[in-house]
Amino acid sequence: MAARWWFYPLILLISLGFVALGVVALTIILLYPSLPSVEVLTDYRPKIPLRVYTADGDLIGEFGEEKRAVVAIKDVPELLKQAILAAEDERFYTHSGVDYWGVGRAALSNLSSGAKTEGASTITMQVAQNFFLTKEKTFTRKISQALLAFKIEQSLSKDQILEIYFNHIFLGQRAYGFSSAAQVYYSKDLKDLQPAEVAMLAGLPKAPSRFNPVVNPKRAIQRQHYVLRRMRDLGYLKEDQYRQAIAAPLKLNPTQNQFAVSADHVAEMARKEVFDLYGDTVYVSGMKVYTTIRSADQAAAVESLRRGVMDYDRRHGYRGPEGRITLPQDAAKRDEAVEEALTEREVVADLVPAVVLEANTKQVVAVNKRGETITITGEGLRQVARLLGDKASQLKPVPGAIIRLQREEKGAWAVAQLPRVEAAFVSVSPQDGAIRALVGGVDFGSNKFNRVTQAWRQPGSSFKPFIYSAALEKGFSPATVVNDAPVVVDPGRTGGQIWEPKNYDGKYEGPMRLRTALAKSKNMVSIRVLQSIGPEYAQEYVTRFGFQAENHPAYLTMALGAGSVTPMQMAGAYATFANGGYRIKPYLIAAIRDDKGAALFTAAPQHAGEEAERVLDARNAFVMTSLMREVVRSGTAARAMSLGRQDLAGKTGTTNDHNDAWFAGFNDNLVGVAWIGFDNPADLGANETGGQAALPIWMGYMTKALKGVKENALDVPEGVLAIAIDPVTGQRDAGAKEAFKEFFYAEMAPGAAESPTTAKDRPRPTEEVKNQIF
Repeated sequence: MAARWWFYPLILLISLGFVALGVVALTIILLYPSLPSVEVLTDYRPKIPLRVYTADGDLIGEFGEEKRAVVAIKDVPELLKQAILAAEDERFYTHSGVDYWGVGRAALSNLSSGAKTEGASTITMQVAQNFFLTKEKTFTRKISQALLAFKIEQSLSKDQILEIYFNHIFLGQRAYGFSSAAQVYYSKDLKDLQPAEVAMLAGLPKAPSRFNPVVNPKRAIQRQHYVLRRMRDLGYLKEDQYRQAIAAPLKLNPTQNQFAVSADHVAEMARKEVFDLYGDTVYVSGMKVYTTIRSADQAAAVESLRRGVMDYDRRHGYRGPEGRITLPQDAAKRDEAVEEALTEREVVADLVPAVVLEANTKQVVAVNKRGETITITGEGLRQVARLLGDKASQLKPVPGAIIRLQREEKGAWAVAQLPRVEAAFVSVSPQDGAIRALVGGVDFGSNKFNRVTQAWRQPGSSFKPFIYSAALEKGFSPATVVNDAPVVVDPGRTGGQIWEPKNYDGKYEGPMRLRTALAKSKNMVSIRVLQSIGPEYAQEYVTRFGFQAENHPAYLTMALGAGSVTPMQMAGAYATFANGGYRIKPYLIAAIRDDKGAALFTAAPQHAGEEAERVLDARNAFVMTSLMREVVRSGTAARAMSLGRQDLAGKTGTTNDHNDAWFAGFNDNLVGVAWIGFDNPADLGANETGGQAALPIWMGYMTKALKGVKENALDVPEGVLAIAIDPVTGQRDAGAKEAFKEFFYAEMAPGAAESPTTAKDRPRPTEEVKNQIF
């Protein structure tokens, strides 16, 4: 009788089993015909972002919905493949899409725990879900996922499936695929990853947000250790390798910047140009843009600009902490307070936010947002040393103060602050206009305004060479003597009220040659020269250098650079002097290629001496280069002689109100323009001239950019004579020393005979003009 009662429940269970199998079979019969085609996988075309590169092939920008770098499975390191299989699907190469052993193990685990603690999705099932299904947790979706896995396995090889998974899976921080994740988290190529790093990445697919090492380092390390144990248990790691990997500290890319060179303004310029050509498709089609930027030049420009800005900032004193918090006595609560205070503060131009824990006259101890304790001593305290000894100061960094730290050249930390001043730098090849370096500001992340191309500023005295160049065409020479004496100009000649300009140093030295006047940047001489040649003539003349006439009103104030220019305009204009008189157009994009490498665009720049238009007499370019070499040898840019080169020329620039400081300089290989000032124009300070504030930026760049570059002699063009002169009068003097030889256009040289045609065409100063000049 008892046996009979046992029999009926068994029959019931078997019947229910058949019913369940029937339901599953019916579901399969109904679902299979409606399953999507797997053609999207057999013809896999992932969304690949637009990428921007330097001329050397270094990645400097990436634009698109997803950060992804597609890698063939044959190029994936074996250890990384093993880590992924250990973490996600150890029987991947033996099952047919669904791992029945895994399903059974997960079911038993979940039943015993009373909760869903384990899943059984294979890599193939994950591919099916990522491409075709939603994340809803229903019976129908799970069956569809399994059926699609079978279908995928019938259409693709195991390696093809793993390659799609490897490149498509989301791994946090906007990174899709393991190659992109390696760059984002570690700034490394796949081949350079260590076992601990491989395990960290392999642990991400399960839950990219939960196990993100940037956001949740503790959970990420737990997951990493699990993957390492699995790799050891499966024989992928030896015991000593496992122990080393477990003990390895977590060292992430601190900024999640996957680019070797900082060139964000460059990348944005390239993005805009390509978008204007091709539209939204650029963000998903895998286009590659190759710029003219040289990686080493760009790195040198960024470093020098930031150093110049920080040096300026130090000269004007410490302004105090960014904020203050109360530090709890309890260590755990203190850590929370520090984390909360620093969460919204990003690294700006390598300036790291930190909270002060201790401070005295000998050291400052601070903690950054990663929880690292940093001790600053000695030279690192120079910015705040005086304040630390002042008990009454409200500016000193006391415990709880939020400050900035900067790692200096030798690796030591220093107390710093976010600069208020901005700067820009650009360099171009004068031979074809290729832009070699471009820095549009101190930090792109905090301010995306590109001061190289968008900032219209007064050029100040850096505009004087264009006035002097115009004067050469009106009969002036470097030996022409002009009076450096005060000038008072009536309103009609300035476009405003009575104007009483001054020399930047307040000194007046009387009659002097133009060479000396330009070297010393004498404002009074420039005004008298412009008065002589006529502002209207000069306004039209400067357009040959690429300036717009409307930006340089025809008033005497033009002599002091009161118009508006951009650093990019100045670079192109100075290139005309550097290349011997040819107009070149600065350009950034060298080539555009599609995702297969086929050329979509190749630049065809005009070269000086070939296709480029000659806009300046070769003699004029030569004489002006000679004059600007004097500026470097003995004038306002004399500190540039410390570079140890004889082929450098240029001109400092300081506006009368000290709102802008410039230096534009060159040799025949490279033109560089540096600018520094406030975005909302304000006084930089009485001593912050072009030679003080901007020239060091240019020098820092050129020191590296011209290292190993041969110096070329400045060849004297036909039609120029070097004649000995009296240095005081500028007149011919056969007995003058070699040092007082000066360059003249042949027909204008003292004592030279002119042909009737030349004499007729060459303008002669009137008596009124002579009085104005002398």
